[in-house]
Amino acid sequence: MKFGTTLRRSVYPPWRDQYIDYDKLKKLLRESDDDDKPWTADDVTEFTEELANVQLEKVYNFKKETAKKLRERTTACEKKLEPLAIGIKAEESNGKGKIDGDSEDPSYADVAAEKPEVGAGDKERILREVRAELDEITKEVKELETYSRINYTAVIKATKKHDKLRGRSYRLRPFINARLTEKPIYTEDHSPLVYRLSAMYSFVRQSLEGKPKEALSFAESTTEGEGSTSYKFWVHKDNLLEVKTVILRRLPVLVYNPQTSQIAEGSQRDPTITSIYFDNPDFSLYTDKVTHVPNARSLRLRWYGQLAENPNIFFEKKEMVEGGASQEKRFTIKDKYIQPFIEGKYHMEKSIQKMEARGNQDQQEVAAFKKATDDIQRFIKERDLQPVLRANYTRTAFQIPGDNRVRVSLDTNLALIREDALDQDRPCRESDDWHRRDVDDRQMEYPFKGLRKGELYDFPHALLEIKVKGMKKYEWIEDLINSHLVKEAPRFSKFVQGVAKLFEDQVNTFPFWMSEVETDIKREPAKAFEEEQQRKQKAAEDDFAVGSLFGTRASPSYRASYMSPAQHSPLAAAQDNDKNTKTVEEADSDSEGAQAAVTDASPFARSTGLGSLFPSFSTSKYARRKKETQRKVQLPPGIRHPGVWIKDQGPVKVEAKVWLANQRTFIKWQHVSVLLASLSLGLYNAAGENNVIARTLAVVYTLVAVFSLAWGYGVYMWRNRLIRERSGKDFDSIVGPLVVCVGLVVALCLNFGFKYHAIVTEREEQQNATMPAVAAQATALLQEHIELLRT
Repeated sequence: MKFGTTLRRSVYPPWRDQYIDYDKLKKLLRESDDDDKPWTADDVTEFTEELANVQLEKVYNFKKETAKKLRERTTACEKKLEPLAIGIKAEESNGKGKIDGDSEDPSYADVAAEKPEVGAGDKERILREVRAELDEITKEVKELETYSRINYTAVIKATKKHDKLRGRSYRLRPFINARLTEKPIYTEDHSPLVYRLSAMYSFVRQSLEGKPKEALSFAESTTEGEGSTSYKFWVHKDNLLEVKTVILRRLPVLVYNPQTSQIAEGSQRDPTITSIYFDNPDFSLYTDKVTHVPNARSLRLRWYGQLAENPNIFFEKKEMVEGGASQEKRFTIKDKYIQPFIEGKYHMEKSIQKMEARGNQDQQEVAAFKKATDDIQRFIKERDLQPVLRANYTRTAFQIPGDNRVRVSLDTNLALIREDALDQDRPCRESDDWHRRDVDDRQMEYPFKGLRKGELYDFPHALLEIKVKGMKKYEWIEDLINSHLVKEAPRFSKFVQGVAKLFEDQVNTFPFWMSEVETDIKREPAKAFEEEQQRKQKAAEDDFAVGSLFGTRASPSYRASYMSPAQHSPLAAAQDNDKNTKTVEEADSDSEGAQAAVTDASPFARSTGLGSLFPSFSTSKYARRKKETQRKVQLPPGIRHPGVWIKDQGPVKVEAKVWLANQRTFIKWQHVSVLLASLSLGLYNAAGENNVIARTLAVVYTLVAVFSLAWGYGVYMWRNRLIRERSGKDFDSIVGPLVVCVGLVVALCLNFGFKYHAIVTEREEQQNATMPAVAAQATALLQEHIELLRT
């Protein structure tokens, strides 16, 4: 299906005028123009202006404004539910006080007393109105996600058409990628809003059912150890060594033998993993995965090392279930049976017979194996699946042997290779074989130089995946995922990335991260810190809004910051069946991952100096960070300020460079003071008794020198005290340098003024002294002339 038809079918009628005008772009591109009119620079400018500034700007502004309205409507729903939540909390608080015999907690009771009590009829009416509004908001959130994705695809398609037809002298793709980074029209930024909607749905539903107390215990049923969370990141190749160093300080490298799945005794290089993904000519599995269709499924073959080494080959089917978790079915198969299995001629009879012949094999395990093979074979037949993509990469695993609470994998040298036979004239793989013989028989390795152009895509970054089991937090993981060393890549999939790049003409939708892959992901540490602070603040606001409905000290999403609500369900049954296998044989995860949201941050103390007088003025390069963190945080009910932070307890341990930096600054001030004192002394001695101006300025310079000395000592002692107290205040102090600079400028200006005045006065005196002599001489000459006239 052509993309133009797909775009027209995807239009949401109320937003019809806000979509990209794809037909106009094709007209400007003159795709179907048969005349010989040359393509000029003006045509390039017109097309680029229309695509990058008009159409892209229109979509970005509409998406931004619509998302803002949806958040405002969600907040309005929360405010409508707030009186109901306060009434429930106040009632529970009073009841608890009577049972326990303690004084009643005024946190909710006082607030409830200030608001009028909501009657039963009004309560049900409010709940039903909010539920109807939530249905509309949820519908528009879904439509907005579809709107963003289809317009993003339109931009990519139009850009590709330009580069294919008119890109001989100028390729537009890099410029459009940069514009998409500036104006992101397709991002995964709806998760916090969806979670707030989910929380309100739960509250409304259980309140209408007469079970509000269950809503107050939301997200408390998950116990530690029942689930795991996956975090995915991109790592720039320049940061690989530093990331490995950070991980190696906490976790050892897990080295294993892919043949026996046992931990190797000797040293060996990191294993190479190969995955072959299945799909049909319509790429329906890819489309379902990109568009987040419920129960989206994927199928692949996976093995370690070279196929010539006869490794264990795993046939794996993964299905996304409700809530975002996944279920996996897999079994091992020999390479000679793969093609007959795909064609439906072999049903794993030999493996089943061997399992039954052992006698001691659990019947449930045999039945599960039969069910898995039948399900995968039926899935291949129903969806007309065939191998289409190969992913080859080197994996470095980090894990404490026997302890799977934290597992980290780092994939490098990711090569995505076409494995299809869709083009009958130039098939990449023989249609009657399940894999590429040219790659496996020749034992090709990265960078696969023997492949033809267009069959290989070299992914530019490394992939980092962190799996945390349970809800325990690890400080070093938080520091790593919030640092500049990694870039979050939620929902990233090797299969989706490979199809989107290598089959760009055959698909009509693209993942949201496509434009970011080809841009530079390196970030400055200060910028990464500022972005993280902004993200924490936004997450804290959303968490507080959700938590206010359930009476929790923090919202459910805060409590489950390492475990997303989508992953609260138990692990997949297939994973449970594989618990007895070695840790190194954990399935290679390629599913969507959850992103942690850390919300607790300590505000900095107020700054001193000019910053306290002019809050908007600061010389610190972290001024924006301070403005964000200095905002007053309203503590939830039942929470009070600790008085003394944990960081301020225990003995003071300060690095020597901190003390030396403070001393070095004091020595600089002494240096300035000595220079000014020497200047004033020299000026005073050279001035003489009659030069009052020079002697006065020498005294002024002496006063500035004394001030510099006193100020340097005072700042030194003040910073010394802050270091000992482990204060969070800003060490910047600009008053002293300003005073010294202003004093010197004023002294120089006065010196110039006095000198100029003295010169002018001296000239006037000289003129006044010569005037009487000239007048006498003129008078004498005049008298002589008079005498001559008389004679």
